[in-house]
Amino acid sequence: MKKGISSRAVSTTVLAAATLIGSFAVAAPAFAQDEATSDWEISGNAGVFSQYRWRGISLSDEEVAFQGGIDVAHSSGFYVGTWGSSLAGFGSFGGANAEIDVYAGYAGEAGGFGYDVGAIWYLYPGTSGTDVVEITASLSKELGPVAATVGVAYAPKQSSLGSDDSVYLYTDWSAGIPNTPVSLTAHFGYTDGSLSIDRGFSTDGDYLDWSLGASVSFDKLTLGVAYVDTDVKGGDPSINTITDAAIVLSLTAAF
Repeated sequence: MKKGISSRAVSTTVLAAATLIGSFAVAAPAFAQDEATSDWEISGNAGVFSQYRWRGISLSDEEVAFQGGIDVAHSSGFYVGTWGSSLAGFGSFGGANAEIDVYAGYAGEAGGFGYDVGAIWYLYPGTSGTDVVEITASLSKELGPVAATVGVAYAPKQSSLGSDDSVYLYTDWSAGIPNTPVSLTAHFGYTDGSLSIDRGFSTDGDYLDWSLGASVSFDKLTLGVAYVDTDVKGGDPSINTITDAAIVLSLTAAF
């Protein structure tokens, strides 16, 4: 699952891959260059957000976040990439000031559906015992002018999660308004397990998150606004601060 601008930085792994591709192209004859590079695509993104909301939680502690990423994709469907965001001491709990995600996967089409399977490694520099690995899978379908996606992210038991695993189920919907640069989006997600911020405040240890958004694009720039909320209520006031309803503004660029 390639990580988009909104969700969930530059990595030496991806830069090294790009360097290798570029070095090969310089050394090879022109005809070989076209043949070798046509199967590969390198893309990137960068943006500034009024806050970084991950599954409804403000990991930037409701402060401005800077984000960016690079993807390297092959025509076969295989891709690798990295993405990063500034944090604010890991929300209200103290900890990392940055998140770096490294991911890889395979995307394709079958039976009229798009599919994407992969894995994401979440790293939090400057801390120990906090890295998390998730396995991801999703299906997508064009329903007339609407693009729909359903997916799951599963984090098996690992040292950073203690004795429990975690699962995230979600659906995303998007549609462009005809003859305009405006797009509309909707998201709904459910978290259960060790990654649920509601574990200390409910008997189930699960929570819901949702969002509604709109964006307008100008060439490679996109200006966005989204309403984000969760059903996490009560408990520690610091939890409420980073899980309550918020309007998130963003300005992103693709390259």
